[in-house]
Amino acid sequence: MPPARPIQSLLLPLTCLALAPPAIAQAETPAATQIARFAAPDAHQGVVADETHFYAISNSRIAKHLRSTGEKIAQWDGDPERFRHMNSCIMAQTQIVCAASNYPEVPMASSVEWFDPATLTHVRTRSLGPARGSLTWLDWHEGSWWACFANYDGTGGEPGRGSAYTTVVRFNADFQEQGAWLLPQAVVERMAPYSSSGGVWGEDGLLWLTGHDRPEAYGVRVPPAGSRLELVATVAIPSPGQAIARDAGNNRRIWSIDRAARQVVLSEMPEVPTMP
Repeated sequence: MPPARPIQSLLLPLTCLALAPPAIAQAETPAATQIARFAAPDAHQGVVADETHFYAISNSRIAKHLRSTGEKIAQWDGDPERFRHMNSCIMAQTQIVCAASNYPEVPMASSVEWFDPATLTHVRTRSLGPARGSLTWLDWHEGSWWACFANYDGTGGEPGRGSAYTTVVRFNADFQEQGAWLLPQAVVERMAPYSSSGGVWGEDGLLWLTGHDRPEAYGVRVPPAGSRLELVATVAIPSPGQAIARDAGNNRRIWSIDRAARQVVLSEMPEVPTMP
C-alpha cells in the first residue's frame, strides 16, 4: 500500500476553550502552532522522534515511521504481561527511554525501559518498584531525571490517594531522589480525575505538563521555597493531552498524539512572557 502522507495545516488560534471550570487566571498566551500531522495507528499512549523517524508508542508496542513520508517501516512488540503500560518516551543519549507502569493494577509499580531506536530492541530496564504513584513520564534535564508519579481518583488509583497526590520527583543519574513537588492546585483540578500524562523541559526553562484529555499544556517551574510547583502559563495545543516529547534539535517544537484520530502531531510552542 502507498506510504501515508503528512497532513500539513496551521492550527487556528484557540481564543476560547469550551471547557468546564475551574479556570486558571493568567495573562493570555498564544496557542501552539501545528506544523504537521501523520497517521499512526499505534499512537495510543505517546510518541517520540529523532532527526529521521518518529516512534508511535502503545502499551507494549513501538512503531517506527519515516518522518519524510509517515510510512511505517518497523515494529517492536513486547510481552504484554511484562510491558503493561508504556506511556511517555524521550530520546536520551541516542536511546529511546520510556516510562512504564503496571496501570491499572494496584499497588502501583513502575519501571524505566531503554530501547535501541535503530533496531527497536529492548536493551535495559530499571525497576522502581512501588513508589509515590504510577510513572507516566520522565525527562533528562540539568544532569537529573525528572519523573512524574501519577495518582488517580478512579480506575488505577490506590485507596486514600487521589489525583492531588501526583508528584514530580527529581532523581540523580542512578535514580536516587533529590527532591519532590506536588502539582499546582489549579493544574490538579484541570486534570482530575486523571493526572499528568506528559512532561518535558523546554528551552524557556519551564517544565511543560499535559493531562489526559484537555488540549492544553501547563508551563510550571520549581518554586524558590515550598513543595508545590508554580504555574506560569497555560497554552492551547492541537491535541487532547496524553504524552509529549521534544523534537530533535528544536526544543520549541513538541510531539504529541491525537489518540482518537490515531495520529501524531508536531507543534511549535509559543514564546511565554517571563514572570518574576
